[in-house]
Amino acid sequence: MGAPMPALFRRPVVLWTALAAALAAAVITVLIVVPGDEGDSSYLDSEAPIAERVEDLLGRMTIEEKIGQMTQVAVPAIEGVPSDIRNLGIGSLLNGGSDALHDTPEAWAEMIDGFQREATDSRLGIPLVYGIDAVHGNGALPGAVIFPHNIGLGAAHDPGLAAQAAAITAAETRATGVHWTFAPCVCVARDSRWGRTYESFGEDPGLAVDYAGPVVEGYQGEDLAANTSVLATAKHYAGDGGTAYGTSTTEHYLLDQGVTTLTEEALRAIHLAPFKAAVDAGVGSVMASFSSTDLGDGPVKAHADSYLINDVLKGELGFDGFVVSDWQGVDQIDGDYAKAVRTAINAGIDMVMVPFEYRRFIDTLLAEVDSGGVSEERIDDAVSRILTQKFALGLFEAPFVDTTGAADIGSDEHRAVARHAAAASQTLLRNDDDLLPLAGDEAIYLAGSGADSLGRQMGGWTASWQGTVDAVTEGTSILAGIEEVAPNAAITYSEKATEPIGGADVGIVVVAEDPYAEGIGDAGAGEHDMRLSEADAAAVDTVCAAVACVVIVVSGRPIELTSHLAEVDALVAAWLPGSEGAGVADPLFGGTPYGGRLPVTWTRSNDQEPMNAGDPIYDPLFPLGFGLQTG
Repeated sequence: MGAPMPALFRRPVVLWTALAAALAAAVITVLIVVPGDEGDSSYLDSEAPIAERVEDLLGRMTIEEKIGQMTQVAVPAIEGVPSDIRNLGIGSLLNGGSDALHDTPEAWAEMIDGFQREATDSRLGIPLVYGIDAVHGNGALPGAVIFPHNIGLGAAHDPGLAAQAAAITAAETRATGVHWTFAPCVCVARDSRWGRTYESFGEDPGLAVDYAGPVVEGYQGEDLAANTSVLATAKHYAGDGGTAYGTSTTEHYLLDQGVTTLTEEALRAIHLAPFKAAVDAGVGSVMASFSSTDLGDGPVKAHADSYLINDVLKGELGFDGFVVSDWQGVDQIDGDYAKAVRTAINAGIDMVMVPFEYRRFIDTLLAEVDSGGVSEERIDDAVSRILTQKFALGLFEAPFVDTTGAADIGSDEHRAVARHAAAASQTLLRNDDDLLPLAGDEAIYLAGSGADSLGRQMGGWTASWQGTVDAVTEGTSILAGIEEVAPNAAITYSEKATEPIGGADVGIVVVAEDPYAEGIGDAGAGEHDMRLSEADAAAVDTVCAAVACVVIVVSGRPIELTSHLAEVDALVAAWLPGSEGAGVADPLFGGTPYGGRLPVTWTRSNDQEPMNAGDPIYDPLFPLGFGLQTG
């Protein structure tokens, strides 16, 4: 035992001991009053009304846990430190674009369940919601059915069919563990040079209004908690399809993320009307646009537009879901990050797609709350909206993946609907001497870059953000579809029309755009110029000069064709038909009639863009709504 302590030091020791005891008592007191440690956990009562569960859970949460719920993180940022989900209370994950992270539903489920275990092991056990760009099928899963992009569905003029496509997409997405799709895009494309034109149902706001409600209902189903439903997202709010060419502040983008300049009356009639339809249908989330809106007082970033989000969307339209930012969209508001975060949250953004520097976002928003820049009332409103959708999705009762629907992914039944959708979207623009439909027993010379290319016919947001020519999913090319639909035809296939045409009865040239998506797909931003490639132009000129010919255009928008049409007997807009190329062949050989009608104006030259029905000068190659009928 050591020597007795000098008297000089005895009093401080007594004081420190007393102080330590007091601190311990204080800590105990703090722990006693931590939200969530008192009373019954009624938020876990599945029989209680959702509003009561939300109120109870919100009252138990710390400010740190609340801000965690407002944070959406990309998988690459979190996969090395999954414990951050538990420790920081992260509310949502996404994988970015339509990146095919895994090849099977089981592998997707295993990944998402791993992340979900971290979330449910947190103090309050609040589950994650996982989002993905399943915009025309679950493009992130090889083997899933890929439907026509929205512009093709718009050409079909059949909202019920689009709703079927959405319902199948939802089932094939939820079976992998994904709860939320960033779709539908209810944008109204007013300039076809925009790289997202194919994500729009067309230039007529009436089309978008007609489609918005049924498609939202198709995704969300009658019960959002069902293993066949996903949370839908109406995007991009608001006016992204009306940006002016060359107005973007981003160097390489000419239309995307630009400025939409118009009167408020025009904004409401053209761009807000589809969102009202989506809200009326009960859409659970809305995504803010990268673009800005100028109603006469200068451009305002959509992510910072309190009037459009708080007053119009949440107030006037009565939207009770949550608003999510687009990818790093908050960062674009201001170079001062704290100001950008403060502005976005106060403008009504509820969840922030960070997606990488999530600790920075959390710390910044915490500091803003501490300083009074963002009120706790605003935080509570945002978190209440997010939690409401999580309860509606049934995540508290069933946080882990139900893969019982995985066996139906890519099923014949699902593919039949996609084939029907592709066929219904086919738009016949020329049919001299009633060349179409073909009999099916002809000698056919087939050429063009789109004839045997799944990647081109599926387009962007398939397997990756920008899509890929080398498709990684399953499907039927247009060539294979022709072989299936017309087994008695004698087909000579030469992509670049270099083989002898010989005694062919008819030529079919399938021209195509290479895949693209937002920004990079803007005409003039890169290789995508809305014109035939040199190889496709040569194939058209060669084949159509030698034999009666059909040109099928696989594209996400009208492309400039005028100088190549002199020898073309029949012309078909196939849009981006998805994984079922037999749907392109069906009306070609009379199995179904041609019935598609243009959802956008087809100009004579790209220099005429933007051109929309009702313009004072309207002289297109083919007007909005045009489409020849057969059968």
